[in-house]
Amino acid sequence: MYVGLSNYSAEQTQKASVILKALGTPCLIHQPKYSMFERSIENGLLDVLKEEGIGSIAFSSLAKGLLTNRYLTGIPSDSRAAGSSPFLNAQAITDGIMAKIKRLNSMALERGQSLAQMAIAWVLREGRITTALIGASKVSQIEDNVAALNNLDFSQEELLRIEEILK
Repeated sequence: MYVGLSNYSAEQTQKASVILKALGTPCLIHQPKYSMFERSIENGLLDVLKEEGIGSIAFSSLAKGLLTNRYLTGIPSDSRAAGSSPFLNAQAITDGIMAKIKRLNSMALERGQSLAQMAIAWVLREGRITTALIGASKVSQIEDNVAALNNLDFSQEELLRIEEILK
């Protein structure tokens, strides 16, 4: 029928697309990890997806929750990072990461958005990502994340500022 891929490199995706086309089985979607903190797909994968007509559904757009307001004042006792999660632990939340998150949050507030909304809008900014997966445990999180669609535009100055923060 059709195929979806996840976490393939640009080269692997290109090869898979050629093989799948030869078999008459289109590759419709690729699920890469993508956020302000995880940008490896910018090194060729997005170009391959465009060339091959493959959609993309980014996961971890909120960087395991770091690009939300959850950790702005420390690590909550009921958070993933406070527990024994293999995906996020307290050691990963360094002073340097927190400084970036706080600066990004200030910028989001200037834009009239929550940090999560700005992070999702950033992932969707160029129209090269078909959609962004969100993980939510509360209805309010879903409502907040969906509201990112109210402001998907970034000025060139804002994009440059984000790049400076992320250095």
